[in-house]
Amino acid sequence: FHTDRGKEFDNKLISEALKTFGIQRSLSMKGCPYDNAVAEAMFKVFKTEFANGAHFSSLEQLVLELDDYVHWFNNIRIHGTLGYLTPIEYKKKTL
Repeated sequence: FHTDRGKEFDNKLISEALKTFGIQRSLSMKGCPYDNAVAEAMFKVFKTEFANGAHFSSLEQLVLELDDYVHWFNNIRIHGTLGYLTPIEYKKKTL
């Protein structure tokens, strides 16, 4: 669970929920908000391309369609910020 260090995320209720579900907290580095911007940009794309207006008849359908979307996003969809490569192509190129 990645957030900035804002007070809205620094509370007992969120901490207890994360602990209950075994979710590890990830915070932006102090004084460096840029790592959170990458996560926020990704979630905006995800909501725009996948989640907005989507309806799933079951959890199984959601899991299948989400898996398809993530595969497409990483292997087929080109990204302008990556030099118009897919994330997989970019990773292979930069290793």
